Parts: sequence; structure tokens; C-alpha cells
Amino acid sequence: MTSATPYPAFEDFVPGEIVTFGAHEVTKEAIIAYASEFDPQPFHLDEEAGRASMLGGLAASGWHSCSLLMRMIFDGFMNGSTSLGSPGIDEVRWLKPVFPGDVLSVRREVLDARPSASKPDRGIVRFRLELLNQKGEVVMEQTNPILFGRRNPGTA
Repeated sequence: MTSATPYPAFEDFVPGEIVTFGAHEVTKEAIIAYASEFDPQPFHLDEEAGRASMLGGLAASGWHSCSLLMRMIFDGFMNGSTSLGSPGIDEVRWLKPVFPGDVLSVRREVLDARPSASKPDRGIVRFRLELLNQKGEVVMEQTNPILFGRRNPGTA
């Protein structure tokens, strides 16, 4: 398992716990490649268009930021875990632009964790996931539940 902090099962997530992990440098080439395929708005493709926009420069698509967060949480704690996936995202907020050269990390807070009422082999962990730049500024925030298998199904 490649994990910043191993959290393999539902029981390992403690409400209130905050962990920071990861370091991913965003490049101009990656911003343009992602935007070219998935979000070809001019301010994601061209430096001049980016400077002329409210973003103030070439900036990553918000969806690119979401994809980077997914990769980082997979590498940071989901790989090798008992994750069963997520029923959806409650909220995503893009708070600041992500520029070439930004180095992103993740701050993960466990908001709550509860055993499933209908399926005793799993539990639901709700997270606040923040994508931080190298200055410690929150550039994106996401809240969502993730289902995890339980180590001891049927116990309190």
C-alpha cells in the first residue's frame, strides 16, 4: 500500500481528525493539456487570455483541480483501503485560481463516521477535503461521503 498514513478500514477514521499530505506541482503544460481535452475555455489555454480574465493569468480548470485532488487522495489514503466508492459529492467550491508552478497538498478532515444502518459490513465517512497551494491558501474545498468496508462488521 502506498499511503501517507494508512487508513485501511472504516474503524480507522476518527471524527475531528485532520491530516495534511501530498505535494503535486502544477505545470503550464498540464493545465493546457487538461483544458484542451476537457475544459477549453480561453483562460485555461492561453496566457494572454488568462491575464485578461478575472483569474489574472493562465489558470487550471476547476475540474482539473478536482482530478488532482482525486489522484492525491487515492495516493494519500485510499489506495489499499477498504474504500467502496462514494455516493456523490455534497459540495465543491473553487476559492482561488491554481496557476503554473503552484504546489498543491491536501488537508483532510473527518467530519463524521457512522456504520451503515442497512449494510453492517460497511460504514460511511464524511470528509472535508481542502486543496492547498504552497502558501497554505485553500484553493478548493470539497465535502463528500466515502463508503469503507468495516473490519468488524456488526460491532459498535
